[in-house]
Amino acid sequence: MDTVVLLAITGLGLAALYFLVASGLSLIFGLMGVLNFAHGAFLTIGAYGTWWASDHLPGAGSTGWGFVSAVAFGVAVGTLVAALIELALIRPLYERHIEQVLVTVGLSLALVALVRAVWGADPHPFPRPEWTQRTTSVLGANVPNDRFLLIGSALVVLVAVLAFLRFTRFGLIIRAGVENRAMVTALGIDVRKAFTLVFAIGGAFAALAGALGGIYLGSISPGQGTSLLIFAFIVVVIGGMSSITGAAVAAVLVGLVQQFANYYAASGVGDLSVVLLLAVVLLTRPSGLTARVA
Repeated sequence: MDTVVLLAITGLGLAALYFLVASGLSLIFGLMGVLNFAHGAFLTIGAYGTWWASDHLPGAGSTGWGFVSAVAFGVAVGTLVAALIELALIRPLYERHIEQVLVTVGLSLALVALVRAVWGADPHPFPRPEWTQRTTSVLGANVPNDRFLLIGSALVVLVAVLAFLRFTRFGLIIRAGVENRAMVTALGIDVRKAFTLVFAIGGAFAALAGALGGIYLGSISPGQGTSLLIFAFIVVVIGGMSSITGAAVAAVLVGLVQQFANYYAASGVGDLSVVLLLAVVLLTRPSGLTARVA
């Protein structure tokens, strides 16, 4: 029983990490129709920004509010980079999907290469608050506390995004733009501002995933964002390409399937099981579990 509890909570922690990455992808594709292959680079930027700030930013560190400040710095850097990329490179390429793919893939490679050139290709130990290194007993299972941090953060992000989409002016513009972008533009609403905001929010979520992923994995490396992005894309496809709630449900399925398959079968079988899950969903529900934003 304790093993099942540990695997379930660990799977939910992994699912939370996938959701933090996938939520930004869903938002960006839902409004803008952009498959952002540079999204994993935002995750890497957030992780390295947090790691750098914990050592160099005054008042930041690996404990208490100091670590919160370091994470806030990493998220801010990821958000800023995402907004600048949308303004400079993505905005001129709307409705030009092939060029978008080429640009975002190139950006992903370039940003990761830049990180590797500055800080090297070797993994770096990530600063972990003392609380996250301890365990909590749940039904006889000693569960690492970082799993609860990931799950709690994902729940906060999910609730915040749903509230933003449903109860704010920009959220209403985004939802309307998903349904009929031409009509929203004809009403005199500058949809471009909403595009930039959504891209920045997606970058913030990816950067947060990078910071929390460093706690989960214990280290960071330049290619870390790319590997997580693969599973995030799978989550987005299973959940529905423009659905936040669908991404949340799909992330839970993927995280649990991966954890249980790796433990009860063999290491690596979890990845194969996720691919099989993707194939089953595409064969039975080609549009994913749901196809709407929120």
